[in-house]
Formats: sequence, structure tokens, C-alpha cells
Amino acid sequence: MKSKRNMLTTYKGLPREIYILFVARIINCLGNFVYPLLALILTQKIGLTPAKAGVIVTLMVVSQVPSLMIGGKIADSIGRKKVIIIFQTLGGFFYLVCGFMKPSIFVIIIIVIAANCYSMAAPAYDAMIADITTPKNRKSSYSLLYMGMNIGVSVGPILAGYLFKNYLSVLFIGDAITSFLSIIIMYIFIKETTKSKNIVIDKERELEKYEEGSVISVLLKRPMILYFSIIMLIYSFSYSQWSFTLPLQMASLFKGNGAKFYGFVASINGFAVIIFTPIITTLLHKVKALKVIAIGGIFYAISFGMFGFISKLPMFFIAIFIMTIGEILITTNQGTFIANNTPSSHRGRINAIIPIITGAGYAFGPAVMGNVSNYFGYTVTWTIISILMFIGVLGNALLSRRNNES
Repeated sequence: MKSKRNMLTTYKGLPREIYILFVARIINCLGNFVYPLLALILTQKIGLTPAKAGVIVTLMVVSQVPSLMIGGKIADSIGRKKVIIIFQTLGGFFYLVCGFMKPSIFVIIIIVIAANCYSMAAPAYDAMIADITTPKNRKSSYSLLYMGMNIGVSVGPILAGYLFKNYLSVLFIGDAITSFLSIIIMYIFIKETTKSKNIVIDKERELEKYEEGSVISVLLKRPMILYFSIIMLIYSFSYSQWSFTLPLQMASLFKGNGAKFYGFVASINGFAVIIFTPIITTLLHKVKALKVIAIGGIFYAISFGMFGFISKLPMFFIAIFIMTIGEILITTNQGTFIANNTPSSHRGRINAIIPIITGAGYAFGPAVMGNVSNYFGYTVTWTIISILMFIGVLGNALLSRRNNES
């Protein structure tokens, strides 16, 4: 009982806005139907080959680069809340449109437009969380929000897996409705969080002080952020395969049950996050962010290596559990490191640039590895991914040492 109370106190006394965002994120992610099954929508519903589907996913991510930059810039100028409300609403609207169309090339175009709208809102979300929190409560705040996301994700993929075969339109409409509901909650209960340049910041938050100048000048003064982003590009390249290569692999192994079984696997990921995130956050609360991210990379490398050599459904459950532990370690610390090293004046722009760098992994991962799996099969694909992850782990460990993390 005492250990349970200790885990709960991890989330006690956080800013009120974090709890509101927690609820909004649960609702939004309950309807996260489209993206987890995007590879299957492109291949099984629209009829593209895995290689062509990989190219589409890559082009979609690449197209979001200007959207992220614009979103980050206006989040720093007009405010975080306005940007989130405007562009998430637009993203939901375009998904709603897809719900009334037959699968075709036009649906792909509208999905890309919707993805760009959501991308414009993303830097504002990250900047808002950094505005609300401090170094003392950031790990717990990011942990709670990550857990909220996965409460939704643990249910959403199961529903999506069952609806995919005969009710594709419901996936788009449901995704849109949950986006609208989460925006309504934010609109009513959260005020604008952008701080003025005169705000007083204590010594512990020296790196968060307001700065003049361009985002490039700020990054040149803080090369650690750039080094970190390049290392996380490797992580994201590898992680992208669990939402692209893995569903295709499971469709190949389990035929008509592939989408449903992938939904089960994704839900295990979500439920494991809900159960283990507070435990891991409590145990590693005082460990520096970069070290925890390096440890998480080891779990990724092991699980991705396993995917290449298994064919039974229970083994996929075990591998996804190992991956999930790594995901918890990485996700709950990545935002903390960025927020602790970013000036308040440039949070929107830096939270746009970092996803562009790391997003290159998501962009090129499906296209590159889609071709690898076409020619060499899934065992070779996952072996390459596992090796890449060990390289990323080494980079993070060296960066931690350079940053004098003890």
C-alpha cells in the first residue's frame, strides 16, 4: 500500500492545466483510429504496394516540415492556445470529410492535409506544457500526459482493428469527433500560457530565460539540443517501423486477422504504459534524462531484434512489452530535456525544429525499410533496425557524458 501511495504522489500537486490536458489527451487518443492503421489503409483499402505506401508516408511527413515551422513561429507570436484550437479543429474537419469518401487517391491527399494541420498545432502543445511546468515537476507532468495518451491508445486500436474491415468511414468520423471534444475542453478550461519576456526565472532555470534573436542563433548557443536531435533521429527512424513494418508483417503472417491482431498488440502497448509509467517515473525520478533515454534505447534494440525472428502471436506480445518499457523511459524524459534547455521565448520554434530533425527518421524510415523488407524480408529489416538502435544508444551515452550528467 505504501508503494502505491508513493507512485500516486508522483502526480500530486501538478499544475491544474496538466490535469486538464491529461483528460483532453485521453479523449483525443480514444479516437486515434487513422494513423495506427495508415499502412493498412494505404495497402489493403487503396491498393498500394508496401513500397509505394512507404513512399506516401514519407512524403506526408516531409510535407509537414513547413507546417511545423509556421506553427512554431506563430505559437511564439500569437500564443499557444490559439494555434492549437485553430489547426486541430481544421485537422478534425478534414478527417470528417474523409469519412464520407470512398478509399482513393483523393482520400490520401486529404489525409496529408489533415496531418499538416495537426503538425501546425504540435509545437504549440509542447510549448504550452513547457510554459506550465518547471524542472521540478516536468518529469511527472510529461509522464502523466504520456499515460493519458496511452489510456486512449489502449482502447482506440482495438476498436479500429474491428472497424477497419467493414466500417472504414467510422474510423475517420470517430477520429474527428474526439479531436473536436478535446479542443472544446481546452477552449473552456485553459488560458493562454505564453509568458512575457519580463518573467523572473530562478538559477535552476537559467537556460529557460527569455532571449532575443533568431532560433538559429539560439541553437548555435545550445549545440546540445542539436546533438540530441540528431541522435533522436536514429531513435525515430527505428521506432517508425512498429507502426509501418510491424502491421504489414502481421498481415503477412496472420492474413485476414492481421489488422485485428495488430490492434491487440497496440493495445498491450497502451495498457503496459498505463500500468508501468507511474512505477518507472517514481523509480527513476532523480536519474538524469539523457541516461534514462539511453537505457530506453537498449530496450528498443532488444524488442526490434526479436520482431525479426518470431512468428507466434504470444511472442509478439512479449516483444511489444519490452518495447513499451523502452518507450516509457524515452518519452517521459525527451520532453523534459528539451524544455529544460530551451528559452521561453523560442519554445514554439525549437519544438518545431526538433521534430523536423527527428521526424526525418519517421519520414525516411517507412520508405527505406519498406524497400528493404520487399527485397530481403522482415528478418533482415528488423536486424538492421536493432543495430541502428544500439548506435543511437551509444550516441546518447556519449552525449550524457559530455553534458556532465552524474
